[in-house]
Amino acid sequence: MIPLSKQYIATLKDAAKKLTGAKRRGFEAQVTLDYFNSKPYLAEQTLGWDRKTIELGINELRTGIVCVENFKARGNKKTEVKNPQLEVDIIALAEPHSQTDPKFQTLFKYTRITAKGMRMALITEKDWKHKDLPCEKTIGTILNRLGYCLRRVQKAKPLKKIPETDAIFDNLNKINKESDLREDSLRISIDTKAKVNLCDSSRGGTSRCQKAVQAGDHDMGHKDKLAPFGILNKMTGLLTIMFGVSFETSDFIVDCLERWWDENKEENSHIKQLVINLDNGPQNSSHRTQFMKRMIEFADKKTLKSYWLTIHLTIANITLLNVAGVSLKTIGVRHC
Repeated sequence: MIPLSKQYIATLKDAAKKLTGAKRRGFEAQVTLDYFNSKPYLAEQTLGWDRKTIELGINELRTGIVCVENFKARGNKKTEVKNPQLEVDIIALAEPHSQTDPKFQTLFKYTRITAKGMRMALITEKDWKHKDLPCEKTIGTILNRLGYCLRRVQKAKPLKKIPETDAIFDNLNKINKESDLREDSLRISIDTKAKVNLCDSSRGGTSRCQKAVQAGDHDMGHKDKLAPFGILNKMTGLLTIMFGVSFETSDFIVDCLERWWDENKEENSHIKQLVINLDNGPQNSSHRTQFMKRMIEFADKKTLKSYWLTIHLTIANITLLNVAGVSLKTIGVRHC
């Protein structure tokens, strides 16, 4: 064994740290052969290197065969690798509840089933035992690895159809057709849309002008808003839009309706019946006494026979009518 100074030992340690794999083993083996009489335990005591690593490096130098590293085989294996049947069952349960990315930008699929629901389904439908399954967090990780991303769950799943739906819409179509055939009847559709902030904020719009319109980059907390209210004449296709500064209340709806009627009373002087298509909401439902009171007063004041054809949003499919850039919902159907 050749005595080595502290500075020389530090240099050898630093050189070994900068090497990896077979190069490091070859370097440590050559240092052991040159300075430690080919004895790995002496190099371990002096330099702090692993004795088994040095022995492997010496054997590689002697035989000329370099061992190939297999770092992937180290450590704990993934759960689905250790138990392939678990992966098969998870895919079988997740696929019916999944859909592809609507924009087709990724290969991921969105699923409505949670990790907790998947674990319960494995127990109830695939006869897995509780002790044989990983925890919920691990199952969620497996779902992500398999490409099933969790989709945001709706707060309340709407009821698409009830047994009375067909009869309700039959009544709606009947009343609408009767109204369209009568010369003294007018059918309109009313709806309110999202409020608009009164400020110079940029809303992603464009303008056809020589000089760009200046707009603010940020919404600085403007409290003034406009609530748009649309009235569509179903016979002529004429759209009227009114704006109010209040919230979407029963009084706001009826006030806009009264003003629209007053502005069009000359051309509608022969109208004796008004059929209104509107969606049902907290401000205009039949349980809203203020709305019912105002509508009855409006009909009595204008000497009209009124039909309000409404239906709750969770019961019927909504037909969107895009007119002049404003979406008005034409919904049916309860004869009030």
